[in-house]
This record gives sequence, structure tokens and C-alpha cells, in this order.
Amino acid sequence: MSGSLRVLIVGGYGTFGARLVALLATEPGLTLIVAGRSLARATAACERHASTDATLIPAMFDRDADAAAQLAAWRPDILVDASGPFQAYGTAPYRVIEACIAAGVHYLDLADGSDFVTGVRAFDEAARAAGLFVLSGVSSCPALTAAAVRRLSAGFIRIDTIHGGIAPSPFAEIGENVVRAIATHAGKPVALRRNGPAWSLTDHLSFTIAPPGHAPMRCRWFSLVDVPDLTVLPGLWPEVKTVWFGVGMALGISHRLLTGFAWLVRLGAIAGLSPLVPLMRFTMRHVRWGEHRGGMFVAIEGIDSSGRIAKRSWHLVADGDDGPFVPAMGVAAVIRRVISGQPPSPGARAAARDLDLDDYEPWFRQRAIHTGIRDDSTLYRRILGAAWDELPAEIRAMHDGVLSATGRASVERGNGLLAPLAAAIVGFPRATPDTPVSVRFDADRDTETWTRTFGGESFSSRQSAGRIVGRSREHFGPLTFTMTLQPQGERLLLVQRGWRIFGIPLPMWLCPRSNAYESVVEGRLHFHVEIGHPLTGMIVRYCGWLTPDPD
Repeated sequence: MSGSLRVLIVGGYGTFGARLVALLATEPGLTLIVAGRSLARATAACERHASTDATLIPAMFDRDADAAAQLAAWRPDILVDASGPFQAYGTAPYRVIEACIAAGVHYLDLADGSDFVTGVRAFDEAARAAGLFVLSGVSSCPALTAAAVRRLSAGFIRIDTIHGGIAPSPFAEIGENVVRAIATHAGKPVALRRNGPAWSLTDHLSFTIAPPGHAPMRCRWFSLVDVPDLTVLPGLWPEVKTVWFGVGMALGISHRLLTGFAWLVRLGAIAGLSPLVPLMRFTMRHVRWGEHRGGMFVAIEGIDSSGRIAKRSWHLVADGDDGPFVPAMGVAAVIRRVISGQPPSPGARAAARDLDLDDYEPWFRQRAIHTGIRDDSTLYRRILGAAWDELPAEIRAMHDGVLSATGRASVERGNGLLAPLAAAIVGFPRATPDTPVSVRFDADRDTETWTRTFGGESFSSRQSAGRIVGRSREHFGPLTFTMTLQPQGERLLLVQRGWRIFGIPLPMWLCPRSNAYESVVEGRLHFHVEIGHPLTGMIVRYCGWLTPDPD
């Protein structure tokens, strides 16, 4: 392509099209044709950019009209469809793609519908014959998610699961087409790669988005949505057993109401949520509170080069109004590649192999967007995040995939009537000045079960990550204690923050008191655990040292 590159952006004044124009307006050598059904709105969108390096031209373009004639009038090199909703393009959803191939125009879109994105492959032969690239889903899904999975899986032998999610800011402007897309697939079956069926917005998980070195977002509840990743990513990684992607709204009440309606659709009580689109959009625009930040995550689990289970996650947090720029950055990155003489190869396909995180990162740096990767292979790595590196090597070694450890310990028990009873309920060992001790660590996907054996007496607890970064939960039967893991010099403190019985939170003044920490003495990990209560005094205190056993 020689001379000025002409890019026709259909939906150029919409939620994502306008942001794409803002990203590309600083690129010299571009002519951006900002188009839509309303010439007045297109003109106003161009006038908002008083000073640009690119040339901006307002235009009318109706994708339902004669696309061939409109392309002939504007003669673009690339057409970008940023309008949508792609799930509602009717009986001839690919009319614009067909017109582009006939006119010799490259094509990009921000489609988020699985059927639409995967269906683009039908035009691969025609696009190759014409020497054109036709890329669908050049958005957060699947272009950015696939790029994140490639970065995360470096050094993996196999990927078993891929989970991801988008958490928009409650103050982000969400266009009608996005809301309509959510309503269209709510409660409908989803082609999910796992055992058993799934339905949109009725399958959930919780996750905390927390880029290393940046303040984490609040834990969000994510609900499954139908995105191209569910069908595209298994084509890239055929061994994957589960691919899951969800949306996490900031307003929990609204989110749960939406999932409730999705259940009504799933059960056949109502046909769909399309009639609720005006109400949904009104609620999203006018019922807002919470932190003005949005985010995204991609997490994988598999087997690393050493043959062990490995987990990694990629995190993105966008402050303020910068979140809605992320879906448009993939198209901006492709166009920058074209300008630099590195266009995508010809063919029609989902844009899952055409961009890497390196293509996105210059655009992230232009905005208040923070990203990073966490090694979640073991529980304490996942909980501590960046603080993991502050721990002494001996403490890191004990919590980094060790299967068992042995050492020596002493145990003291409290006096009185209640202390022995409380110790017996949990299973704490009897008092002894010196005894062999061993700990077995049994890990599954989200938890670790610690079985401690003092002499011939054993008791166990189950540990998991808390909802807040840096916090853990330890479960003793019906009792759950929440603690902050806090590195402090040569120690790792376990600071108590809350407790529950059968899941019911109780006041801290009723809580047993704990003084617990790990430290390093003469090159070995030492532990100190003291548990008591104002009504009983000391219940138990056990101290000692451990060294990891050979695998």
C-alpha cells in the first residue's frame, strides 16, 4: 500500500469506533473515514478532534444498504466494522465482507459473537485469491486473550484449562449494541469445552484482578458469556479440556438480577431478554457506584517443562475511562503493522494468531492501563503476588510445590477446663517437650490440605486464597479463619483478620487469638503457632523447624 492509507470505520462514532478513531488520530499518513448512518453524528465526532496527525473525513455508511456502491464511493484500503451487534446481523451477516473481497478492500472487525467469528472462515479461499486479509474478532476476544495465553504458556508442555473474564467499570459507557448482545445470548446454551452442558450467565466463578505492583480490583463474580474464545482457542490448543470466559459486573445486585433472568430463559419461562434492553441500558447508565476501574484476566493451568502442575495468570487494570479503549487496540495494532510494512497474511479467519502482547503494550502505555503476569503455580505464590519475592528463600522453598517436610517440634497445652476441650475438638497434639513432626501438603486446583503429624498424632486443615489479595483462609471443619500473609524481614506473619462458623461471619471480639509466623534460623524454616482465647487463656502452642523432603 502506497501513499496515505485510507481506513473506513463503520460505527466510527460508537462506543468502540470513537475510541479507535482517538487511538489512530495521532498516526501520520492515515485518512480515517468516520462513518455511520448519521452524517451529523459522524461530523460531530470528527470535529471533536481539533488537532490530529491523521486526516478525518465524516461519511454516511449503512451496512444494510448497497455496500458495494458505498465502497466504490469512498475507496478505502481497509474497512473496520465497529458497529454490531454481530449476533443480530440477520440472514446475510457477511454482506460487508463479501463486498470488501469483491472490491479488493481488507477487512477487520470487533465482533464478539462466536458464530459470526468462526463463520468468517468460509471466505478464506476467496480472500487468499484476492490477496486480502479478512480478520474477525480483532478485539479483547479472541485477539487479546489468545495473545495472553501464548505469553502465559511459554515453557508449558500442555495446557489443561483456560479461564478469562472482563470486569467493566460501573462508570464505563456501554453502548446499546453491547447490551443487546448480552441480552441476546443470556440463558442460551454455550458451546463450552468441558464435561457437561453450560448456559450463558448461569455458570460462575470469583476472581481478583491484581496486576503485580498495582492496586488490585475488588474481587468480582464472573458469569459465563458466549464469546469466540470458547470455540477459537480449542483450535489453537487442542489438548485444552476447559475454556471458560465470563463478565464480572461491579454492581452485585444488578449482576444477580441479570443472572436470575438468564435462569428464567434457560428454564423456558421467558423467551429472551431482548425486551429488557432499554431497562438494562438505563440501569447501567444511571445506577453507578464503586471504583472507577475496569479489568481483564486470563488464567491457564497445565504442565510445565519439569512435569509439574503449573498455573499462571495475566492481569489488566484500566483506571478511569480508559477501559473501553482496550477492545479497539487490537485493530489499532493491526493498522500500525500495515503502516510499518508488516500486514497480516492473506486469508479469512478469527484474529487469534495475528497479534502478540508486544503489539498491545505500546498502546497500553499511552493510557492508564496496567498489566502483569502472576505465577499462580502454588497457593502462597497466588496469595502473595509480588510480595512473594520479599520472602526468604527457605520460606519460599517450603511453599513452592513441596510435597512433604519433616523436622522436630515442641508442644504446650493450656490448663483449665475449656482449653483441653477446644484443643481436642480441633485435634491439636498433646504436650511434649520434643517430638518428630512432619507435614504433608496435598494440593488441588484452588486449595492445599496440610496434614500435620506430631509423633503419632495428626490433625489437618485446608487452606485457600481469600477474596482480598494477600489474604488466606484456613478451614478447620466448620471453622474458617481469614489471615493476611505479611512478609516482615526474615519472617512471614499470619495476621488474623476474621472468622466464620458454617460460613457465618462472627465478631472479632469472640474470635480465638492467634500469634503465628514462619522465620528462618540457621538456614532452616522455623514455625511458631500460639492459639488462645480470652475465656480459656492459651489453648495450644507448638514451635519447631522443618526441612523439605526429597520428592
